[in-house]
Amino acid sequence: MNKIFAALLLALCFTGTAVKAQYENQAIQLGQKAPDLAYENPDGKVIKLSEINKGRFVLLDFWASWCGPCRASNPGLVRLYEEYSKKKFKNAKNGFTVVSFSLDVRKDSWVAAIKKDNLTWPYHMSDLNPQQWHSVVTSLYGIQSIPQAMLIGPDGKILGKYMRGEEALNDLNKYVAE
Repeated sequence: MNKIFAALLLALCFTGTAVKAQYENQAIQLGQKAPDLAYENPDGKVIKLSEINKGRFVLLDFWASWCGPCRASNPGLVRLYEEYSKKKFKNAKNGFTVVSFSLDVRKDSWVAAIKKDNLTWPYHMSDLNPQQWHSVVTSLYGIQSIPQAMLIGPDGKILGKYMRGEEALNDLNKYVAE
């Protein structure tokens, strides 16, 4: 009986690893320079990731208003932002922020979700591209599922990749100034 249980447990472990590997982003590698993004915010002003990133840690979060798992993840992301945006960080004079990139097609749905989910950080962008999964941004960042997030260091390099933004917690703690 114990051998059967052990074999079953081992099979489940391998299956879980294979499933995670299937959805893991292979286009973006840790240590590589984050590709720049320059898109409109809800007010129609173009904002650039590289400008926001200067001297700060950025959690780049990919999501959409129509994505149930994204919306369920947003409260954790809000808590992360509220706690870490006030902290001081090593080698990052401008601290930490979140940049949200939405795969929405409709501006009204995107803006309503930002408000309803209390996404209070100032940096939201979208291309409102009807191609969603075949846009320049999803191709550039290898986005095949959402939610997905990446931690970018003040030097513009990718420090972490996550299925949900709040998973960046442990990595952020490494950079908080004592």
